[in-house]
Amino acid sequence: MNLEPQLIVDALKHVRYPGNGNDIVSLGILQPDIRIEGKKIFFSLLFEKPNDSFTKSVVKASEQAILTYIGEDIEIKGNITVVANELPKPKPKTILADVKNIIAVSSGKGGVGKSTVSCNLAIALASLGYKVGLLDADIHGPSIPKMFGVEHAHPEIREVEGRQEIIPIEKYGVKILSIGFFVDPSNALVWRGSVSSNALKQLITDAQWGELDYFVMDLPPGTGDIHLTLVQTLGITGAIVVTTPQEVALADARKGVSMFTGEKVNVPVLGLVENMAWFTPAELPENKYYIFGKDGGKQLADELNVPLLGQIPLVQSIRESGDAGCPVAFEKNTVISLVFNSLAKKVVESVEYRNTTMERTKKVEIIK
Repeated sequence: MNLEPQLIVDALKHVRYPGNGNDIVSLGILQPDIRIEGKKIFFSLLFEKPNDSFTKSVVKASEQAILTYIGEDIEIKGNITVVANELPKPKPKTILADVKNIIAVSSGKGGVGKSTVSCNLAIALASLGYKVGLLDADIHGPSIPKMFGVEHAHPEIREVEGRQEIIPIEKYGVKILSIGFFVDPSNALVWRGSVSSNALKQLITDAQWGELDYFVMDLPPGTGDIHLTLVQTLGITGAIVVTTPQEVALADARKGVSMFTGEKVNVPVLGLVENMAWFTPAELPENKYYIFGKDGGKQLADELNVPLLGQIPLVQSIRESGDAGCPVAFEKNTVISLVFNSLAKKVVESVEYRNTTMERTKKVEIIK
């Protein structure tokens, strides 16, 4: 018999690919590198995936087709080469790819109202028409769920493109996630630094935050592992440092600013917020009592050459609204809601100025 490539092609048209029932010739699985050496026949079969489960069965069927339709004396076994298209390497996922600005709200010490500022700022930004997300990054003292009145909420976990994603809770126009949603609120969290850092990373990288104009992060007080984790994970647009006017708080606020602006971290400071700037009784709304000192935050902002974004008075309604799960910033046209509205506008201005005068912040690379 005079063997020709066409005979081999015709024989292999009888071989069906089990995945769809079409023959391997029309599917392009048979390659044009047919070689004939006397009674020996050589050719290649191309599969889409390196781990195609039908590879062995197709090779065996091809051998049988050659023996059946060309001749039993043909030497074919072991002469079929299997090749496969390489799977495209998945592009590395960009963390928070659809988020325009990432803002870290920090404080040098606890008790200065950082979480109160964070949640009211987020709501005020949303009321201005921006898409806003709020991450409660205070792993050991999560208070955002309480302030939003969603402490009993349980975020949904969905499978998206083969991976599980956490769906943030939405309230007052803000997408919210907190470790408080996943732990018993009555028990204290006692975690090593690496465990808490990994938990925080999951809330950032495994959540479906979607498109956001502002991603506000309520950081733990002080400077520590969580702060380092965040600057290693994200390119933070800028930080806001919250303080009270008293000297001990200002000393810690100064350290907080120094941490962000230091050479290794290099995160721009958008400005200072002076909380509890003065006390105003509800029955005497025009009176101001400087319980913790006067203009301490303003003086520190001038000293450090950073903007003073706002002075928030010590007003009973701020505390009551936070405890009730309805922050004052959600109220319309009250004196205090207008204060937070003004703060949000100042933050927007500071972010816009920062973005037009500086390069995008890069995440910190730690060289070991």
